[in-house]
Amino acid sequence: MKIPHKKTEVVLPEEGIGEGEKRVDYSANPKLALSVPADCGGQRLDQVLARLRPQHSRNRLQNWIREGRVAVGGVIVSEPKQKLWGGEVVELTEAPDEHNQSSSPEDIALNIVYEDETLIVLDKQAGLVVHPGSGNWSGTLLNALLYLDPELEKVPRAGIVHRLDKDTSGLMVVARTIEAQTNLVRQLQARTVKRYYQALVRGNVERGGTVDEPIARHPTQRTKMAVVKTGKPARTHYRVVERFLECTLVECALETGRTHQIRVHMTSIGHPLVGDQVYGGGTSRIPKGPEFHRQALHARRLGLIHPASGKPMLWKSNMPEDMAELIGTARSEAFEARAIEEDEDWDEDFDDGPEIIYVRGDGENVDDDEDDVE
Repeated sequence: MKIPHKKTEVVLPEEGIGEGEKRVDYSANPKLALSVPADCGGQRLDQVLARLRPQHSRNRLQNWIREGRVAVGGVIVSEPKQKLWGGEVVELTEAPDEHNQSSSPEDIALNIVYEDETLIVLDKQAGLVVHPGSGNWSGTLLNALLYLDPELEKVPRAGIVHRLDKDTSGLMVVARTIEAQTNLVRQLQARTVKRYYQALVRGNVERGGTVDEPIARHPTQRTKMAVVKTGKPARTHYRVVERFLECTLVECALETGRTHQIRVHMTSIGHPLVGDQVYGGGTSRIPKGPEFHRQALHARRLGLIHPASGKPMLWKSNMPEDMAELIGTARSEAFEARAIEEDEDWDEDFDDGPEIIYVRGDGENVDDDEDDVE
């Protein structure tokens, strides 16, 4: 049996505006009249709209329904789950993207590693904020993209489909069309976008594994995320790349994309990232190294199915200079510690210890106690 939609009468602004509420006027935006196919009878309103307007994501369409931008048979329907008979006329008033309205192009240098008519892949530098927000209304990746390609003003969020934290470096993909953006969002949901990160974490990670713990806003510290039973599902796979003194280089692969996911998950198993001032408890250095002023996290590999060609593609990024130097210092410390340990083991085989002879570049042997005379 087909289930008809539920009609919801919307209170007119003059009668129902409460204190502090804004009056919304959509009359300036053109309405689209869409005929519901007969074979869509019994389907949800958001499902039907996703079929009729495939360039938009389901989440975007659901938000427009709740905002009162959708009418069925002349009556506004504000519930995405409402069922349709089939044959109705649905009126949709599409919204301009708020970020694009409030953002302006800015000449900010970007490291573009690949681009075509559909995609831009960039290697984001640490310190660059992705989206404008509280305290960061300019100087963001979005501003830079609008300067790079003014046509991105027509794409929500300037084509950004996923983000990296301000102090995380590495690979990101940007869509140049609404269709490509919707395709990539669906790939993220279907997990065909592969994202691999390398992180330097505190402690000795014995073996690889998976952290499968839900993440949500911290219950008391609202600027932080945390493992919360009622949070959204989150899964991070990790493997050991190299071990050092009291820290380990790991590679993490994401199945989901929650805010601060790697930082929260690695902290939850006792291995916070070196330099992470938010989740690392102030552990901003390797044992003997200098302070590192950001979380040691780099998005090193990115794989996806090209939205236009359907071809699998993979990009790799070299470790940024600051992290490469940090890892080099950790490696040197570990090497020196192993060398000292080996020397101590050697000494134990002799009553008086071995005679140590230093070999010069010219082939002469010089006793340890002999002065070096030119």
